[in-house]
Amino acid sequence: MTILDAAVRATLARLDREKFTRRLWSRDPGLWKKEPDHQRIIRNSLGWLDSPVQMLNQVPELIDFANEVRAQGFRHAVVLGMGGSSLCPEVCRLTFGSAEGYLELHVLDSTVPASVARVTKEIDVPRTLFLVSSKSGGTIEPLSFYKHFYDLGRKHKGVAAGENFVAITDPGTGLEKLAHEHGFRRVFPGRPDIGGRFSALSNFGMVPAALAGVEISTLLTRALKMAQACSADVPVPENPGVALGAYLAEAALAGRDKITFIMSAGTFSFGDWVEQLIAESTGKEGKGLVPVIREYIGDPDVYGQDRVFVRMALIEEKKRMVENRLEALEAAGHPVLRIDLRDHYDLGREFFRWEMATATAGALLGINSFDQPNVQESKDITNRLLAGFSTAGKLPEPEPVGEFEGIKVYCDLDKTPSNAGLSSTPLQECTECVAAFLKRAKPGSYIALLPYIEPESAHKASIQALRLHLRDGMKLATTVGYGPRYLHSTGQLHKGGAARGLFVLITAEDKQDQSVPGEPYSFSVLKMAQALGDYEALRSRGRPVIRFHLSARVPGGLDQVTTLFKSAVDKVLGWIG
Repeated sequence: MTILDAAVRATLARLDREKFTRRLWSRDPGLWKKEPDHQRIIRNSLGWLDSPVQMLNQVPELIDFANEVRAQGFRHAVVLGMGGSSLCPEVCRLTFGSAEGYLELHVLDSTVPASVARVTKEIDVPRTLFLVSSKSGGTIEPLSFYKHFYDLGRKHKGVAAGENFVAITDPGTGLEKLAHEHGFRRVFPGRPDIGGRFSALSNFGMVPAALAGVEISTLLTRALKMAQACSADVPVPENPGVALGAYLAEAALAGRDKITFIMSAGTFSFGDWVEQLIAESTGKEGKGLVPVIREYIGDPDVYGQDRVFVRMALIEEKKRMVENRLEALEAAGHPVLRIDLRDHYDLGREFFRWEMATATAGALLGINSFDQPNVQESKDITNRLLAGFSTAGKLPEPEPVGEFEGIKVYCDLDKTPSNAGLSSTPLQECTECVAAFLKRAKPGSYIALLPYIEPESAHKASIQALRLHLRDGMKLATTVGYGPRYLHSTGQLHKGGAARGLFVLITAEDKQDQSVPGEPYSFSVLKMAQALGDYEALRSRGRPVIRFHLSARVPGGLDQVTTLFKSAVDKVLGWIG
């Protein structure tokens, strides 16, 4: 038995004595925090515990609605949302696709103009149902998407354009009011006692899934079975959700806070959902678990001692090559957890298991798993920048510290060590800057790549090549979050979690732009304001951050950024050596 295994066993025994699971199901906020303000939030955030039961009762209503819109000729459904409002629909879209005769599901969660244009091109507006999905009803991205598509809808259907829109939002929000004023076809209520990242098994996840023909009754039944396996009557050591959460928390307390997911093809998209759940729930008060997804598995010598590996695979997709590598990692002392799924519908089981595990881990780390205290910081700066744009007609743009072949480099040199003696050539200047940035890494650090570009295949391949070079060269965990999507996912962890991240923002000139009807700014301006807002929020917290702005062709620009990092990694390793 390893030291970690012994610690987990002791923790589970303690939780059993303290009746942890019974207290959780009785919605005792004292499991997480004692302060009244925290307890008020927690008491109103535990509705996910009974969500499988409630949603199973609503299945006939959702199926009837799906049949209604199918019969009226709708062929596409577009989710306009961010974070918890978009990630479960995206999992369903990529995992299940659309059943024959049902609506083809699309998800728009990016303000990058190319993303807006791509979705617009993929659909036939008159035969498309738009799901404006926002718990708060005031999120800037889905409201901007709504303005874009409602304007297009009016050109086809005039005042009847609202028939193509559905709102999914909590009762009493501005979006609910907007839906009634503009004649939306339907409003599906969110539950105020379920937070966004815990809302997969609610209307936010199940309405889009039903429209695509996913067998939501099967998905929810699997979730219910997991809820029963995690019930108050089950001893803690046998509780799959609590036991997983205890393992992750004890691993983090032992310095293994990088939860690295190795997913088979049939479970791959689940990583995006669980990434938000873990990062936004635990990344606060200088603590947190860092989820690492889509980082190809490597040999043991490329990993530090800060990893826990979680392999999730459909039984039919388990590969001997991957298992051999996992066994090599275990032999090198890395913890490896394995989760097998019978079929895709077992993802319903995993939605609930990981919600329970994340809530448990937060309690053991002494944090409130259900708030997001630092998410607003970037939003506030973005709103200030947009207000300035409305009067000045432009966004502020500081002087770059270096420029190389159409790439501008921005970083805070005053806070960067070894910044003296920058070489004279542009390439050397930029390399020195990047090397000084990387030198701020320590054992246990991670590097977050945050590109504000369309995640098309060529771009993703370039970003993946860059992250693997950084991982293998620096022996550090790497994450990738496409902006502005990551602001609603890992953004809380970046600013509120442990100060171990190094943040690489990549912005680019847009070849095309899309106006936001009724606003003085376009999607390109909104995207850039969001990037600059997060850059400033990270700087204000003393986080190491660097930004590359690509003025030339994006794939070529990404290749140049990779070249800079390769040279910088060599320089840093030379300093260390």
